[in-house]
Amino acid sequence: MSSHTLLQGKKIIVTGAARGLGLGFAQAIAQAGAQVVMADILDELVHQEAAELKQQGLTVYSTALDLSQPKSVHQCAEFAIQKMGGLDGLVNCAALATGVGGQDLMEYDPVLWDRVMTINVKGTWLMVQACVPYLKQSGSAKIVNIASDTALWGAPRLMAYVASKGAILSMTRSMARELGEFEICVNTISPGLTLVEATEYVPQERHNLYVTGRAIQRQQHPQDLNGTAIYLLSDLASFVTGQNIPVNGGFVFN
Repeated sequence: MSSHTLLQGKKIIVTGAARGLGLGFAQAIAQAGAQVVMADILDELVHQEAAELKQQGLTVYSTALDLSQPKSVHQCAEFAIQKMGGLDGLVNCAALATGVGGQDLMEYDPVLWDRVMTINVKGTWLMVQACVPYLKQSGSAKIVNIASDTALWGAPRLMAYVASKGAILSMTRSMARELGEFEICVNTISPGLTLVEATEYVPQERHNLYVTGRAIQRQQHPQDLNGTAIYLLSDLASFVTGQNIPVNGGFVFN
C-alpha cells in the first residue's frame, strides 16, 4: 500500500496546526489521503496555511481552537463533524513550550506552571473528551498524542514542560485502557529537539548536545516525524495502543 493512500478516506483533526510540527503533520496526513481539520489558537495563521494546502489540492479545513476554554474545544469537534461528516483520528500536537532553556526549579513562575499544565495536559484531555463520542462511531479510530523525549531523559530548566509531557505519556496509557473496548487506539510520539519556530530561541549548545548525542547525528526536522504519525493513524496500527514511540534519531531509547 502506498504511503499516499494509507489514510485514504480518513477524517482527522490536528491541533496546533498553524505552524511547526502540527502544520507538518496536517500536510503529511492530508497528502496520505485524509481529510484534515487544522485547529490552532493562531486563527488567522491557521486559515492562511489551510488556504495554501487547499491550493495544492488537499482536503483541509481550518478553525480556531483555545485549549484553555472547554467551549472552544467542543466547538472544534463539532466543526470537524460538520465539515467532514465523521471522525477517525485526532493528533494532539498543540502545546506551550514557554520557558525552554529558561528557569530552574527554584525560579519557576507558578503562573507559568499553571498555564503550561492547562494547555498541555488539561487541553489534551479536554480534546480527547470532546472527540471520543465521534471517534467511537468510527470502528477503527486512532488518537496520537505528542509528548517529548525531554520527559524520558529529564531535561533541566524545563520543569513545567517536562512534567506536562510526562503527564501525556501517563494519560495515553490510561486512555488506551479506557478506550480499547471501542477499538480506539491511543499512542504517543516523543520527538527530540526539532527545528521549528518554537525552538529558534533554544541555546545553540542545547542543539549541539542533541546532535552529538544522537545515533543519527544530525538536526531533526518536522518531516522526520510524519511517517510515524501516519502509521499510527492508519489501519496498519490497529493492534498498537498505549505505546510511546520516541522519534529522535536515537538520542533516547524507549
